[in-house]
Amino acid sequence: MIKVQKKYILAVFGLILLVLLSQLCIVKVPTGHTGVVVTFGKVENYTLDSGVHAKLPWQSIIKMDNRIQKETVDLSAFSKDIQEVNMIYTVNYQISKNEAMTIYSTIGKEYYNTVISPSVMEAVKTVSAKYTAEELITDRTKLAVGIEAELSNALSRYNIELVSTSIEDIDFTDAFTDAVEAKQVAQQNKLKAETEAETKIIQANAEAEVKRIEADAEAYVNETTSESLTPEILQKMYYEKWNGVLPEIVSDSSMILSPMND
Repeated sequence: MIKVQKKYILAVFGLILLVLLSQLCIVKVPTGHTGVVVTFGKVENYTLDSGVHAKLPWQSIIKMDNRIQKETVDLSAFSKDIQEVNMIYTVNYQISKNEAMTIYSTIGKEYYNTVISPSVMEAVKTVSAKYTAEELITDRTKLAVGIEAELSNALSRYNIELVSTSIEDIDFTDAFTDAVEAKQVAQQNKLKAETEAETKIIQANAEAEVKRIEADAEAYVNETTSESLTPEILQKMYYEKWNGVLPEIVSDSSMILSPMND
């Protein structure tokens, strides 16, 4: 009976020891993560892919997320003409899977707060300062491209890939926004007035051109008609119109006017 109890105790003890050893010597790296191996505080120059792996009991495995991660931040900067710019900015980033051990050994797991967040703020401030506030409003694409290029270059030094970025919103002070709207309204009114004035000028020129053409045509007809009325034609026209009655008009010299003879 005592021997059976000892065997039972040894079996339980062995099972517990086996469980402990499995926990110490077997590790599971989740999908989308990279395992960084640390031996007595030293980061090894290799990593573990997702899956189940064996390790030494004195080794620890740091699980680094290598999936695309997203952060949206509220930022404040100044334009070239010293106007305050408030921006909601989104970044999608991913750490280099092959350099996960370098990132952990030089930056740690808090790489977003340590390098990404400051880099985002610096890129936004640097690029925003290159443009006036009005340029930032009218050409947001140029601003977005500039910030992304600046940020991508900064993060690549830390083995972090910038996947994509987006300016979700950009805003200015109420006073500046009102001034811009007033300017746009003034420009629209000016353009409308100029357009109306140009239309009137075009219409006036068109009417004047029509009158000139009509006058030229009438003058041409008169001139052509005048040149075509020879004495012979005039005499013929006279006979065609004459009703056969001699005129009884007497001039001052008491002469009766009669039709011309052939």
